Amino acid sequence: NVERIETMPYAQDVDQIASLLKQHPTWNAINPKHAARMRAQNKFKTGLDIAKYTARIMREDMANYDQDTAQYTQSLGCWHNGFIGQQKMLSIKKHFGTTKRRYLYLSGWMVAALRSEFGPLPDQSMHEKTAVSGLIEELYTFLRQADAWELNHLFRALEEAEKAGDNAKAEELIKQIDNHETHVVPIIADIDAGFGNAEATYLLAKQMIEAGACCIQIENQVSDEKQCGHQDGKVTVPHADFLSKINAVRLAFLELGVDDGVIVARTDSLGAGLTQKIAVTEEPGDLIDGEVIEKAEDINNGDVVIKQKGQLVRPKRLASGLFQFKPGTGEDRVVLDCITSLQNGADLLWIETEKPHVGQIAAMVNRIKEVVPDAKLVYNNSPSFNWTLNFRQQVFDAWKEEGKDVSAYDRDKLMSEEYDNTELGQLA
Repeated sequence: NVERIETMPYAQDVDQIASLLKQHPTWNAINPKHAARMRAQNKFKTGLDIAKYTARIMREDMANYDQDTAQYTQSLGCWHNGFIGQQKMLSIKKHFGTTKRRYLYLSGWMVAALRSEFGPLPDQSMHEKTAVSGLIEELYTFLRQADAWELNHLFRALEEAEKAGDNAKAEELIKQIDNHETHVVPIIADIDAGFGNAEATYLLAKQMIEAGACCIQIENQVSDEKQCGHQDGKVTVPHADFLSKINAVRLAFLELGVDDGVIVARTDSLGAGLTQKIAVTEEPGDLIDGEVIEKAEDINNGDVVIKQKGQLVRPKRLASGLFQFKPGTGEDRVVLDCITSLQNGADLLWIETEKPHVGQIAAMVNRIKEVVPDAKLVYNNSPSFNWTLNFRQQVFDAWKEEGKDVSAYDRDKLMSEEYDNTELGQLA
């Protein structure tokens, strides 16, 4: 069961406070009902209270998803300020009658664009590292305010019912107060690549958790080479380096008593052709691009040489010192990243892709599930993509491959409204 914040039923709380006031005659100006109202309107005393509460919600939702994949969750992007997050959750609760399975997501790229004191910045981890934790705290301040606002209306209605002597109405309102559903929901917080080494990752994760984050997303890019996920030129770190940061986040959760904290491991390997350093490994591999060395005289001053499939190979190295992966190995590296992360403490996966393509993402996840059957994907519904055009082109390509007549459609112009009510448009 999801851990609920310990709160007494309202009537019981009133009695408990009234009894306490009798022991302190000088507190006679305090109305026990008002004090009980304030307790009800402030269920969460600290960010850690929130992190523990929301972590258990996520764990329950993840377990329910394993039983029924129709029970997926949706996380709404909220990068601007606490008010925006508050209005989103108020609207969701008003429209759906509940906030269940709806979270908030804090994207690092929009925090960089909108929350930095340096002004709008690109998605390269150049913004203040505390900007995300500051926004988490602000969001939860506004979400708790939404609780107080909603409960305030119920308490005012209760006062009116009591004054009118309408006991049935008063009992119904007390029931609503006791069963009030909070607007406080899980926040998935983007820590980028950790803003430094494992120690720096731990310190920042700790601050984010103390602000209320129950879920932290971390990526396998090099911190000081960080690029937007949709851009070329990304550089990844070896698995050992990334796993040390996953462990740093887990240690932060455990130190603060958030035992159910959730970690999203993001891989950028699909679009990353470079690595900062060649991993030390005891197992053979051939992901690094290079040329075979036939004789010692071919080794130049400063060259790095590795053994690959029984041969000496000189890895391709740029003037920047970065090493190049073999072309076409992106999907293999993604699958390896994801399996390794899940086997070493991560809970959920994020695969950064250059386009929204159902076949592409499904192929990789299916390979991962062959090794980790309960692997779960966090998929990015990015506003950077033209979803309509991408999906229509996927249907067009699939039909063409099947031999279906697509002469009525122009692939390059599938965004046109003339295709909205066509069979292709509806399937997309």
